[in-house]
Amino acid sequence: MIKLHERIGYGLGDMASSMFWKLFGAYLMIFYTDIFGLPAAVVGTMFLITRIWDSVFDPIVGVIADRTNTRWGKFRPYLLWLALPFGIVGVLTFTTPDWPLAGRIVYAYVTYSLMMMVYSAINVPYASLLGVMSPDPHERNILSTFRMTFAYVGSFVALLLFMPMANRFSGGNPDIAAQQQGWMFAVIVIAILCVLLFYGCFALTRERVRPLNDKQGSLRDDIRDLLHNRPWWILLGAGISALVFNSIRDGATVYYFKYYVVEQEHGAVTLFGVPFVLSGLYLAVGQAANILGVILAAPVSNRIGKKHTYMAAMAIATVLSILFYWFTPEDLTWIFLFQVLISICAGSIFPLLWSMYADCADFSELKTGNRATGLIFSSSSMSQKFGWAIGTAVTGWLLGYFGFRANEVQADEAIRGIRMFLSFLPAAGTLLSILFIGFYPLSEKRMKTVTAELEARRKKIQS
Repeated sequence: MIKLHERIGYGLGDMASSMFWKLFGAYLMIFYTDIFGLPAAVVGTMFLITRIWDSVFDPIVGVIADRTNTRWGKFRPYLLWLALPFGIVGVLTFTTPDWPLAGRIVYAYVTYSLMMMVYSAINVPYASLLGVMSPDPHERNILSTFRMTFAYVGSFVALLLFMPMANRFSGGNPDIAAQQQGWMFAVIVIAILCVLLFYGCFALTRERVRPLNDKQGSLRDDIRDLLHNRPWWILLGAGISALVFNSIRDGATVYYFKYYVVEQEHGAVTLFGVPFVLSGLYLAVGQAANILGVILAAPVSNRIGKKHTYMAAMAIATVLSILFYWFTPEDLTWIFLFQVLISICAGSIFPLLWSMYADCADFSELKTGNRATGLIFSSSSMSQKFGWAIGTAVTGWLLGYFGFRANEVQADEAIRGIRMFLSFLPAAGTLLSILFIGFYPLSEKRMKTVTAELEARRKKIQS
């Protein structure tokens, strides 16, 4: 059994990743349009182009990680090597140079692409670490729960404090140059925390599971095995769809509160002497509810199975998302209540996905005799990137299509589009995710057989 301190250590890694991931999801679009000064359609295209390359880059990282051998293991060294670059490039991404529009577009493409590559280079090995810390599916469920709980705690902290920090660093000055400075310094604080958390994850975790075959197969064999892994394809589709759902909701939230609810008319909400805007509270409440979903995922899935838990959560999220469209700016209580309920559903599915990816690695090893943990887990990151790319690209393009204009009063058509970003569009993502996961074949009963056979083969090899 893995001790508590190591479970916490594993959680620290996704706490670091999620702080920046949520800043990307909730604030990067509006940063580029309202602070950095790029047209929404340009941002949407940039997200799609850069994420397509970055999604291809994820399997490359997985292949390299599978072939890494150090005294610290295959995957842990990347936490040590890349923590500092992760923080530095993150700050550069939220830095606005005093350049003409064309120069700023090039700068945005370069820094954002670098950020996503560094994110992949540290997050793919981190995700793969789950597959080698323990061979026990039950222990993996626990590790996944710790991972996602800490991830949502990190997201909660980042989303709750980011705008108050940005406002404090800008001195409350509405001038765009002051806002740019405020955002950059707020990201510096988050970046320092992320670097320290990655170092903590490296120090507290260990790799234990050795492959049946110590000699890594050829890249051609790894890719062939992956492409013939049916459960992997299903999880890839489900993961992309789930991230479309998440990215559209997160990316449109600040627009929804700024231009539809008009949060400035409600004033700031002060807690413990710190002023919070409604959009920040909404996002933070969602992260707190995500944590509740993570906590519920293990006991519910142990009772009815991962597949059925996933499908039920996404079905409820679909219905609630559709109903969200009819809320008015005065329905704040209902808006926040539905955010809690939808976020509970969203929070419950991601630990299930991570655990199922580990099951896919075991299933593939049993079938082929070759364990490509990094390559298989890179698909989880790849699905995140594809889903986020599609969701944010659609958001940017549709903002342009509906006639959105930054920092102006929006026309009725633009407001209607912004409302759809929190209702019908994410609901389409949840429906697709349900469709994919309905075909997932690795039940709990089947995985018990897979685990037992792998354990017997390992003992036979050792003897």
